[in-house]
Amino acid sequence: MRQRSLRDHNLALVLRHVTAANRPPSRAEIAAASGLTRATVSTIVDELIVGGLVAELEPVSRSGVGRPGTGIVPAGTGPAGLGMEVNVDYLAVCAVDLTGAVRHRQVRRLDQREHSPAQTWQALGELADQAVAAVAAQGLTPAGGVIAVPGLVEGDTIRIAPNLGWQQVALPRPEDLGGPRHLPLDVANEATLAALGERHATGLRSFLYVSGEIGIGGGIVLDGELFGGSHGWAGEIGHVTIDPQGPDCHCGSRGCLEQYAGEEAIRAAAGLRAGGAVLPDLVDGARQGSGSVLEALEHAGTALGVALSGAVNLLDIGTVVLGGHYAELIDWLRPAIERELARRVITAGWAPAKVRASALGSDAALVGAARAVTQAILDDPARFLATRPAPAV
Repeated sequence: MRQRSLRDHNLALVLRHVTAANRPPSRAEIAAASGLTRATVSTIVDELIVGGLVAELEPVSRSGVGRPGTGIVPAGTGPAGLGMEVNVDYLAVCAVDLTGAVRHRQVRRLDQREHSPAQTWQALGELADQAVAAVAAQGLTPAGGVIAVPGLVEGDTIRIAPNLGWQQVALPRPEDLGGPRHLPLDVANEATLAALGERHATGLRSFLYVSGEIGIGGGIVLDGELFGGSHGWAGEIGHVTIDPQGPDCHCGSRGCLEQYAGEEAIRAAAGLRAGGAVLPDLVDGARQGSGSVLEALEHAGTALGVALSGAVNLLDIGTVVLGGHYAELIDWLRPAIERELARRVITAGWAPAKVRASALGSDAALVGAARAVTQAILDDPARFLATRPAPAV
C-alpha cells in the first residue's frame, strides 16, 4: 500500500474497533486486537481525538506495574448523521451519532399528495433546521443528510414515486430545503435505507425487508451487503402482481400487492373510516376480535405470502423482516404469510423461511438514512477529517 492508503486504512480500522467495542478499549487493547503496533495506534488515536471522532476517558487505576488503562470512546460531541424521510402522510427527521444512538427525532403529519415537491422540500427543511439546532445544543455537528423517499431513485433524480404522484423530481439543493444550507445531501429509496438500518440494528447477514404503509417497499440484504440490482431499484415488491385482472394501481399496472396489502387497501377491507388513525384502529380491532379487521388482515397476509414466496424462491433467502406498520401487525399477518410460504416455497420442507418483526419498527428508514451518513465516516474517516464541516455555533 502507499503510505497514505495505509494510514487511511488504519484510521478506519481503529475507529471501527472503538465504535463496535462492548466497553471502552485502551490503546494497548486496540493494538492487540488490530495487530497494529502500540506506537501506530497511539498516533492514530491522537489524530482521531483532534478530529473530534473519539475521546479519551479518565485513566482507570489498577494494581500492579504499568500505566493505568485509559478507555477510548466515540466522541459524544462529534459528527452526527441527519436522516430525513418523506412518506405519503408524514415527514420525519432524526439524527444519530457515531454509535448509532438516536439523539433527536421529530415527526410531522402532512399528506404530501396535497403539496408540490417544492412545498414538501420546504416543510422538510424546517424540520431539518430544528434538528440541526437540537443536536448542536448537544455539541454534535451534522456531517450530512440522506433523504428517504418511497420511490425509484437514480443518481440525484426521483424517477417515480407512485403514491406521491411524483415523476422525474430532482434531489433538492440545500437551499431548496430552506434550512440546513451547508449540508451535503443524498436521496435513496426508503425501504432500501430501512434494510440498511435493520442490518446495523440486528446484525442479520441475509434477509428480505418489507415495509408496509400506504405503499409497500422492499430491501434486499445478501451476505451483509445491500443488493440494489442494475439501477439500484431492486426490492419493489409492492408492485409484484397478485392478480393481473385486479384493481388499478398508482404505478399504472393492475393487481399489484399494494392493492391487497397496502394500508389503504386494508383500511377499506376492514371498513374503517377514511382519514382515521389506521394503525391504532387495526391493532385495537384485531385485539378486540373484530371480524372485519381480522378478515382484512388475513387477506393482506395471504397476498403478502404469495408475493414473498416468489421472492424467497428466487433469492434463496431465509429471513423475512416485516417493517413499517407490518411490524406492529405481525401477530395477525404472520399466520397467513407462513401458510403461503409453506405451500409455495419449494425448499420449505427442510429450510423454512423465518418471518420476524423489524427491530426498528416504523423508524427503520429514518434511522437507516442517518446511519448511511455515519457509516460513510466509519468507512473512511480520513476523508471526513479532510473535509469535516466547521463546528456548529
